[in-house]
Amino acid sequence: MTDSRETALLEWASTQCQTPCTQLLPVAGDASFRRYYRLPLAEQTLILMDAPPEKEPCEPFIRLARHWFEQGVAVPQVISASTELGAVLLQDFGDQQLMQGVLHLTAEQADPWYQQALKQLTEFQQQPVDTLNLPAYTEALLAQELDLFDVWLIQDLLGLDPAQTPACWPDFRAQLIDNALSQPQRPVHRDYHSRNLMLRGPDQPLGILDFQDAVIGPITYDAVSLIRDCYLSWPESWQNHWREVFRQQVAADLPTADFNRWFDWMGMQRHLKAAGIFARLWLRDGKASYLQDIPRTLDHLCCALVHYPEYQAIEIWLSQQVRPLVLAQLAKRQGEPA
Repeated sequence: MTDSRETALLEWASTQCQTPCTQLLPVAGDASFRRYYRLPLAEQTLILMDAPPEKEPCEPFIRLARHWFEQGVAVPQVISASTELGAVLLQDFGDQQLMQGVLHLTAEQADPWYQQALKQLTEFQQQPVDTLNLPAYTEALLAQELDLFDVWLIQDLLGLDPAQTPACWPDFRAQLIDNALSQPQRPVHRDYHSRNLMLRGPDQPLGILDFQDAVIGPITYDAVSLIRDCYLSWPESWQNHWREVFRQQVAADLPTADFNRWFDWMGMQRHLKAAGIFARLWLRDGKASYLQDIPRTLDHLCCALVHYPEYQAIEIWLSQQVRPLVLAQLAKRQGEPA
């Protein structure tokens, strides 16, 4: 952040808080152009979100945050905002992500947190959306997300020809899109995972962050993002357990096999998208740390694919060609700054 940008943010924050603000303390950010700072005040701390308007408009975030806060969803309260400056003062949910809280726990020990996260997700999906005008998760958007894998990971990161994918690749992509569109459509957070859920203390719901890209889309999208997290790996038996907990909450009348297929195929679409985004974050934005998450993301993808032998060629291609090349890229980048 340039000195002039920091000065403008501090001056604006001082006016909004009616007290001199002289220090911005960086806090963990996300994969976007936004930056987050903790603003120490006399009696509390606030979070200042810096979203330069020319890079990332903050209006969608502000609109959704205010709406969902009023509806009782555990998103941070917007204290003040300036779309012109690209600055938002937010309630501070602290520093401990769900990922940090469960990283060294067994799945059984982490289960209460996941039960809570799934309960909150179910409540989130039941929120009225008629006044939000959320965009739909359309066929075009789903296809655009799958293109991220072909372009950024296969072509640009690994140097492979996208035309040399397995012969069944176009059909596989079409099946992924059809699966997403055939599901009941609900509010979708679109990044509901362990890095965007905050542990706030006893008897406090998990704080929900990074929701500005919300859409109306497939009922399983957020659940698979949480359970088959790109940043964590849980035993398959526990993944299946949490998937069934969610099914009982949102689609108890649907046959388990049908719901499981929805879940698997939605997860594969998301993991292809995520792997492409991780490659882009390195190649375009210089964020090398995300490369280490690609193998785990491909593992989730391959674990789902083994249940669908009609696409065995894709599973073999991913596990025997793509994944080793990704690991070679990781070894090559070892020691480079994130």
